[in-house]
Amino acid sequence: MSQLHVRGLRKAYDGREVVAGVDFELRAGECFGLLGPNGAGKTTTLRLCLGLTEPDAGEITMMGHAVPRHAREARARIGVVPQVDNLDPDFTVRENLFMYGRYFGFSKKIIAPRIPELLDFAGLTGREHSRIQTLSGGMKRRLTLARALVNDPDLIFLDEPTTGLDPQARHLIWERLHRLLSDGKTIVLTTHFMDEAERLCHRLAILDQGRVISEGAPRQLIERHIEPQVVEVYGEGAQAWARQSYRHAQRCERSGETIFCYALDADPIVHELKRHPELRYLHRPANLEDVFLKLTGRELRD
Repeated sequence: MSQLHVRGLRKAYDGREVVAGVDFELRAGECFGLLGPNGAGKTTTLRLCLGLTEPDAGEITMMGHAVPRHAREARARIGVVPQVDNLDPDFTVRENLFMYGRYFGFSKKIIAPRIPELLDFAGLTGREHSRIQTLSGGMKRRLTLARALVNDPDLIFLDEPTTGLDPQARHLIWERLHRLLSDGKTIVLTTHFMDEAERLCHRLAILDQGRVISEGAPRQLIERHIEPQVVEVYGEGAQAWARQSYRHAQRCERSGETIFCYALDADPIVHELKRHPELRYLHRPANLEDVFLKLTGRELRD
């Protein structure tokens, strides 16, 4: 069953179309990623899906309800983790969860038994009486995730859930998200971490300039768009080396002082590099970041 169905979605601001005919559909129990550079239309797409912004055109059906007309009814069955934590600093950890449950109209009798489960899920057992200011960044992020589960949602929107977290906190969030998927929850994820998208997403759509430019499972996108082997070559002489050795690669790209060599077989490239000890290199399989940069470009977006 489709939990989110989007067709022909469009939105323009000041004559510039920031969402330009977006289509996608979510199946129950999957993690679907929305990737794209800054300004690609990801946040506007999320706001449209949540009924927070009125579309210029298109259709949105979420949890069986037409959005934005019946967005309130649809939102009763979803959870949202915003890009920036918006926990109430005047409340304790427990009070933040309790008050959020009250927004959904739940009584104390319903909310109270859920709080210990949510604290355990967030790894915050024993911190229920702590003030928000005393929590680390990772704790706040986990509490924001737990808060989004107060209403036991079927569909969860995660907007860059691990930005600013250290590796340990990121891995703990990933483990919690896998647990949600195992429980049958459906997740919409936006992230700038390609390894996160590759690890969590069953399918994803890459947006640029308001359009979906490619869609599929991470491995499918890699196989579709990128040669299987990549050699990154570093150092002052890398560009001169590439001019002499490009014949061993299907294509080469330069970014700063790094040359990216994409090849069906990287062994000849690696063999050639062993004759140049002044250069450093990394030989690896192609990944989702290679796809992202090929499709959206390497130039900086603001």
